[in-house]
Amino acid sequence: MNSADYYRLLGLKSGASIAELKASYRRLARKYHPDVYSGDKKLAQEKFIELTEAYKFLLSTIAPSEVNEKSSSSPTAATQSKSSSTKVKVTRNQTPPPCDPPLSELEQQFKRNAYQDLQHMLKEQRFARAITLVEGLAQRIPQDPEVRQWKAIAYQSWGRHLVKKRQPDKARIYLKKALKTDPHNRSLWAEVDRDFRRLEQLL
Repeated sequence: MNSADYYRLLGLKSGASIAELKASYRRLARKYHPDVYSGDKKLAQEKFIELTEAYKFLLSTIAPSEVNEKSSSSPTAATQSKSSSTKVKVTRNQTPPPCDPPLSELEQQFKRNAYQDLQHMLKEQRFARAITLVEGLAQRIPQDPEVRQWKAIAYQSWGRHLVKKRQPDKARIYLKKALKTDPHNRSLWAEVDRDFRRLEQLL
C-alpha cells in the first residue's frame, strides 16, 4: 500500500490533518476492535490491524516526532515484559534472532509500534487485547521469531493472571499455549513451571 491507500482505508482524503487522522482512527478502531465487534471476529481482527498499520504509517509521515517518542526504545530479544503481576525474561540472547526473510522497513516500523502497544497492554493487564494484538502481528509477519516470543509471553501472562484469579482450567490452556508457541525459551519454561506449581498448590 502507498500513502493514498492508507488515507482511503481510514476514510480520509490525502493531506488530512493530524487531528483528522487521530479522530478517524479512534472511531474506526472502536468499531472494528475484536472485543466489541459483533460480527466475524477474525475479519474484525484483520481490519483492526490494517487500520493500526495505516494510522502508524501516516502518523510517522505527518508527525514523525510523535512516533519517535513512542518508539525510542527499540525492542530486543533481551527486553523484559513487565507488569504489576508479571515479569518474564524473553530470552538470554543479547540480539534478536535473525528473521528469514528479512522484514521490510514498513514491517519493522509496524513491529516496533506493535511492541510498544503490547508492553502497554501487559502493564495495564489487558491480556485479552494483548493476545489479539500479538496474534494478529504473528499472522502479519509469521517468519519473525521475536514476534513468536512475544506471543508466548502474552499467553503466559494471561495464564499467570488466571492462576491468581483461581481459574485453573483456563490457566492451563494458556500456559500450555505459551510453551507450544516458544518451546525453546528456557526462561519462559522456568516461569511457566512456577505457574504450574502455583496451580498445584491451589488444587
